[in-house]
Formats: sequence, structure tokens, C-alpha cells
Amino acid sequence: VQLQASGGGLVQAGGSLRLSCAASGRTFSNTAMGWFRQAPGKEREFVAGLMRSGGPTRYADFDKGRFTISTDNAKNTVYLQMNSLNAEDTAVYYCAVREGYNTPISKAVTDYTYWGQGTQVTVSS
Repeated sequence: VQLQASGGGLVQAGGSLRLSCAASGRTFSNTAMGWFRQAPGKEREFVAGLMRSGGPTRYADFDKGRFTISTDNAKNTVYLQMNSLNAEDTAVYYCAVREGYNTPISKAVTDYTYWGQGTQVTVSS
């Protein structure tokens, strides 16, 4: 599985970005995919996750309704819409796939097998 993240950039506080994660290679019809982020000097943390087959999504507490994760299975692409961005959202954002059929969404970094290269999001205050 190869993951290609894109859509990051520089945005002013209060602005929006939409990140994309295109999957190629061996893909699972029903697997958990997640977005994580890592700020300088901090550990990588869970942002949002979903099951490719649909169903409930899962978000970190700090999302506070600002972020929305979605998938377009026909395009093998997962999106992260981020609104009302603030300086604390500045980080490298990674998409990840949890290997295994029907394995649930997890917030743990170590539960994900495949990772994209990351895309930088910088929010200026």
C-alpha cells in the first residue's frame, strides 16, 4: 500500500484547508484509515479516522467539530477538511492505513501499518 498525502500549505488563522490522501497498491475494502499529525518537539497524535466501508467516524477531542474526515472509495482517496484553523494546528499531517480486514479505528499510532510521507500545515496567527 502506498499513500500520497497532499493539500498542506500556509494559511492564516481562521482559514481552511483540505488534505487528501490517495492510496494505491494493495487496498482493503474495509479497513481503518486515519489522519495523524506531529508538531515540532511533540509526539505524533491522532486527528481523525474512518472505516473505508462507511459507518461512524472518530475524532480527537481537540477537533471540536472543526475537522471532517471523508472518503471517496472510487478514487481510493481519504480527505480531511479542516476549518477554523489556529496556530496550534501547525504540524506535519500524515495519513495511515491499519492493516487487516474489518479492524476498527484506533487512536494509537502503533496500530497503523502504512503511512504516507506527510504534508506540512502551517497556520499563521
